[in-house]
Amino acid sequence: MGAIDRALAANQTFVINYDPNQLSPRPRLKLAVLTCMDTRISYKSLGLEPGDAHMIRNAGGIVTDDALRSLLISHYLLGTEEIMIVNHTDCGLTKASEEELRTEIEIKAGFPLNDPVRFYAFRDAAQNVREQMEKLKSHSWVRQDMVIRGFVFDVTDGHLREVKQGCAELAVDKSQES
Repeated sequence: MGAIDRALAANQTFVINYDPNQLSPRPRLKLAVLTCMDTRISYKSLGLEPGDAHMIRNAGGIVTDDALRSLLISHYLLGTEEIMIVNHTDCGLTKASEEELRTEIEIKAGFPLNDPVRFYAFRDAAQNVREQMEKLKSHSWVRQDMVIRGFVFDVTDGHLREVKQGCAELAVDKSQES
């Protein structure tokens, strides 16, 4: 059985206790999270339950036009008041340049690129978080009083470390450390 068939089978169990009145399109915590699609970052790793937050994912946790569109809808139409941007250590986008990614995918696809694609490769997760926060904060439709905070999820120990804007180092949240 393939992964999609397993998901369909699990859905049949899920619907038995599904109550649409228990969830809302409006996130309970008024939180939106823009994060990488990496499977190591989950609702559980952020202490969230379904319905708590909007999770917007893409490779690298990048403020693309589509991510921005989703964040604006989340805020203006669905009531979010805080945004977390979460990158992580050991991200695949830190391991190759734009050109290297293009070349590798072109070889694997067996065809040349027919429509421009940008992968948003970067070298430093904390610096990327700073750039994404700045990009978001500089948009005219993102209110100045919107709470926007950035983090790097360490895949080796599971800690979220806050990235302060304008600082070269990660600011470690000591409450997360044992």
